[in-house]
Amino acid sequence: MLAGNRSQRVGDQILREISDLLLRKVKDPRLKGVTLTEVKVSKDLRNAYIYYSIFSQDEQKKQVQTGFESAKGFIRKEIGERLRLRYVPAIRFIYDVSLEYGEKIENLLEKTREST
Repeated sequence: MLAGNRSQRVGDQILREISDLLLRKVKDPRLKGVTLTEVKVSKDLRNAYIYYSIFSQDEQKKQVQTGFESAKGFIRKEIGERLRLRYVPAIRFIYDVSLEYGEKIENLLEKTREST
């Protein structure tokens, strides 16, 4: 079994668990409307990078990041209880710009269609 396959499977499991936590247990109003897009886990399973997206203003994006930083300890503790891993990975939340970028490209394509 390759280590990359295991890190991918663990990342998928972490994504499911954090999504469930955000829906059911995390009560922080700053995290409402957040979409988790991807989880990347290092090959040694010690670090997890959780990518999220939200369609909102820049100020709300900062509040969401602050909300995630505030809930990070709780989320990591819950992940440790739910998953059977030797080490609970250190988690880091990163804003995913790919959805905004895709929307920007779509708008540009729409403008070029209208002009022709």
